[in-house]
Amino acid sequence: MDLMEAILTRRSIRQFKDQPVSKEIIDELLRAAMAAPSAGNRQPWHFVVLTDHNIMDKIPEFHPHSTMLIQAAAAIAVCWDKNSELADGYGIQDAAAAMENILLAAHSFGLGAVWLGIFPRLHRVEKLKRLLNLPEHIMPMGVVAIGHPDEKKPPANRFDPKKVHFEKW
Repeated sequence: MDLMEAILTRRSIRQFKDQPVSKEIIDELLRAAMAAPSAGNRQPWHFVVLTDHNIMDKIPEFHPHSTMLIQAAAAIAVCWDKNSELADGYGIQDAAAAMENILLAAHSFGLGAVWLGIFPRLHRVEKLKRLLNLPEHIMPMGVVAIGHPDEKKPPANRFDPKKVHFEKW
């Protein structure tokens, strides 16, 4: 699949088959994440790979829109190091770019994935930090649920020319 096809056909998948995702593919997803741009090339991202359902199944206890993790074969918590970001606020942008690369790479491998927002919901941030034993300076941005899709969604055309402005508003 070429890049434009991957971008235009990627959808949030919330239903997964009971089938594992190989370590090799997880490694490729992380390679894609770390190929993302970052402010000042600081690369403040960190990733926590989850395959243990004793951990994954606790996230829906504090994140009401994450129940698909119970079915997912894996998840990746995307974080940033507040001590490594170029300046306050850039780490979240760097982590978001890495997250999008994971989503696109998963789609390119025929996997399904969905972005589960953690930051800026401070309740979710604190609960995930405790669950994953994150150091104080590591901030969780979101979690990607990953698995073999058990649903198929058609591409969504979200292009809206009314939201495009040239030179000035």
